[in-house]
This record gives sequence, C-alpha cells and structure tokens, in this order.
Amino acid sequence: MSVQSAVLPLARTPLYDLHCELGARLVPFAGYEMPVQYPPGVIAEHLHTRAGAGLFDVSHMGQALFEGAHALRAFERLAPGDIATLHSGQMRYTQLLDANGQILDDLMVTRLADEGGRQRLFLVVNAASKEADFAHISAALPGFALTPLPQLALLALQGPQAAEVLENIVPVVSRLAFMRSAEFEFDGFRLRISRSGYTGEDGFEISLPAAKAEAFARTLLFDPRVLPVGLGARDSLRLEAGLCLCGHDIDATTDPVEAGLLWSISKRRRVEGGFPGFARVAEAIARGPARRRVGFILDGKAPAREGAEIETPDGRAIGRLTSGGYAPSLGRPIAMGYVAAQEAIVGAAVNLIVRGKPAPARIAATPFTPHAYVRRA
Repeated sequence: MSVQSAVLPLARTPLYDLHCELGARLVPFAGYEMPVQYPPGVIAEHLHTRAGAGLFDVSHMGQALFEGAHALRAFERLAPGDIATLHSGQMRYTQLLDANGQILDDLMVTRLADEGGRQRLFLVVNAASKEADFAHISAALPGFALTPLPQLALLALQGPQAAEVLENIVPVVSRLAFMRSAEFEFDGFRLRISRSGYTGEDGFEISLPAAKAEAFARTLLFDPRVLPVGLGARDSLRLEAGLCLCGHDIDATTDPVEAGLLWSISKRRRVEGGFPGFARVAEAIARGPARRRVGFILDGKAPAREGAEIETPDGRAIGRLTSGGYAPSLGRPIAMGYVAAQEAIVGAAVNLIVRGKPAPARIAATPFTPHAYVRRA
C-alpha cells in the first residue's frame, strides 16, 4: 500500500453541506473538512461576533458521557479541577494531566443528574486528541463507563446578541447562568445548552442530535443578527481573549501554573492533590514557575507567528511565541508565548524575530480585549 493510499479521508460534520451552500472555504483540520472562512472574510466575521452573534460549527469536538458510582471523585484522579463539588448542571474547565503534571488536553466537564445510582459527567474534549483522550480515561479508570457520543453535533453561538437570538428560539434559555448547562426542548427533540464560550463574549454551546443540526443552524442563521463564522475568526477571537489553544499554547511540555491556568485549580485541590503530577504542580505554585505565558502587542503591522523567538532589546533569547496573528478589534497584531519568569514584566520591550528580523513589541497583560461573559443571568 502506498503512503498516499494509506491516508485516511477527511471526516465531515453534519453541517458540511450547509457550509458548501454558504460558500465556505474548507480546509483540513483535526481530521475534518472544516470552514476556515465564509465570503465576508475573517475580519468581518470576527467583528460581527464582537458586535452581534456568530455561529460556529464545533461538531468535530469530542463529546462523551462518563458515569459510575462516585464518578466525580474518580475523575479527579485525572484532572486538577474541582469536579467532586459540582452540582447538577454546573460546568468546570480543567485539564487532563500526565504523570509530570503537564497538559495532555483541556476540556469542559459538566455534571448531569444522577441516574440509577450512577453519577454522570458530560465531557467535551478537543477534536485532535479525542480518541487519545477517551483511551486515556478508559485505561486509567476501568471501573467506569465512558461512552463517546458521535451521534451528537455541537454548535456555538457567541456574541453580545447571542442570548436574545437564542431566546427567540428556545424560550427561557437566557436565564441560564454562566458555566451552567441544562436540557431544553425544540421542535420535539431535546438539546443540551451550556453558557460559556471560547471568544471572550457571552455565548452558548448547543449539543443536539446530528440529524437535527442543519435545520437548527438554519433557524439561527435566519436571524439577520447571526453570521456563520469559521476557524480563522475563531482563532483571532480566542487570541484577543487571551485563551489557550491546545497543541500550541498548552501541550505536554507545559503545566497549568506556567500556562496561567492556576485559577482553574481550586484551593482544595491545591492542598489535597490526588491528580497526576501533583508534586510538580505544587512546587511550581510554591516557588513560582520557571517561565510564564504572556501576551505581546507588536509595534508594526506585520504579525509574528507561532515559533518566533523572543529576544530582549540587546539580543538575549528569553522564549518563543506559541500563538500570533492580527487582532481585528485592536487593529494591530498581537501574540502569546512563554518567557523566563523574571522577564515576564508587563510593558517590557522585546523583539519578536520574524523572518530573521526583529519586530519590536512589548509584553502585555491578557486578555487583550475585556471578557464579556454574563456572570449572572
């Protein structure tokens, strides 16, 4: 068999035909054909999401059900998040860690209502690592049932008008609080809606049967306040919001402390531990990490990309970029990366090496644009 014939074909989400109809430019991403942008373009899609409501197809991500007696405490053996104290319908952002306390993936964990004496968790993991994540969870916690849910699609509606738009279709959904999830009924079927988001804006994630996804998406797009948005604007939106992209800003070479994710580890977990790599994470908390993730605002117009070296003005290397691009909301390029902890001073001048030439920049606090999450509905 040739190498070419051994390459697996790209998968398609339930909205593939709709993407084609809308004129999307499709690209390979995490094994799927995904829309990177639509005819209006990345900048227009980005700015529309900041002002109105953007609709994202995130059906490529991995959804699964984890269940069993004492499933909440069990899951804490894999992740540093405070899972055991979750109430039904409450969500947590956390990470799967390896034995060194470094990040295999980040994920969202929601507690569902108990059923038949079993505690249940709804998991959403990243597309590129979903098979590895599910295998890791199953191998580490063999006494529990992990059921992937490929029959479900996942949509995200993000932006300041998202709640009003969705309320017209699913009444009372706007009462949902931030980082909460609940089931709703629409057109005779059930869907699970959570309130969070990867853009820094108020927004919702809608998990629903794949067979119903296109019709539901069309209903949302019928509202003139909603624009379809591709991966290009999804990336620029999350970068402005200072949010990590797994496989880039966080991976198996980074721990939650240096990544600026200590907020996702509760005081109880910092004391009790019980998750992989706890000793290393606890040491980083106590002594401070050797490096830190920081933001950068560039002086010029040319963006600096992942992998660019970070230098002090006198030419001393202090780190590398993990994300970078143009920020439409700011009208200038921005970036994120890791620098030695003693160099992580907001306002400090640095050079980002772009095609062998220094691009002047300064270290900036993140997020670059304020988060607009609705803390109370």
